[in-house]
Amino acid sequence: MSSSPAATDFGEFKKLALLSMEDICRDIYRENRDTIKIKKEHVAVKNLALIFDATLKLSARKGFQAMGLRDLCRETSLSMGALYSYFTGKDSLLDIILQQGRRIVKRMLEEAMSGNAGALEKLHAAVRTHLYLSEVLQGWFFFAFMETKNLGREEQKAAMASELYTEKVFSDILDEGAATGVFAAGDSAFTASLIKAMLQDWYLKRWKYRQRGVSVELYGDFIISAIEKIIMGTSKN
Repeated sequence: MSSSPAATDFGEFKKLALLSMEDICRDIYRENRDTIKIKKEHVAVKNLALIFDATLKLSARKGFQAMGLRDLCRETSLSMGALYSYFTGKDSLLDIILQQGRRIVKRMLEEAMSGNAGALEKLHAAVRTHLYLSEVLQGWFFFAFMETKNLGREEQKAAMASELYTEKVFSDILDEGAATGVFAAGDSAFTASLIKAMLQDWYLKRWKYRQRGVSVELYGDFIISAIEKIIMGTSKN
């Protein structure tokens, strides 16, 4: 994958980010080469894409816990033996999906904010990158949020750490802006949690914004304007 752009246009972001399911599955294959039994990369990538697409669809329809491996066989047209060539069971499948998603979010947020940009530019980049990622990977974001309650203790800790990491990205930017006089001083942790909640509303309630004809770019503009009214006392529109 290429570096994440701090793009204001969603179409530009998609072209530069190169986040197709095939790209993601290629990374997963290379990171799990020791445990995946299929040695031909192109075959493994193709089947991993089938498996993950089917898992997200079935989970959205009936929940991951209610999904059986036989459901996955029917949805992908792969045999049970073929499925076990990629993971040892549902728990390991869940772990692979969630871990890869978290890695993508972390990497692309860091790349979007790299360089010598000021706090305001970093804030814009972080908001739009997270929002646009949730549009490209809407199925994963929804899956990760909905399935957290069904995770084991250790995986729940990882999910909580991931959410706190994202909030810390925003709170660190807010603290930097306050320290340099760009933003007004305030409770950066609380403001960061509000930013996270607004970002979550997009991928958890897409139907609402679709009905209203709200584009992802327009929603990004709204979040940034709302945040700036809190941290600067004015809108940058």
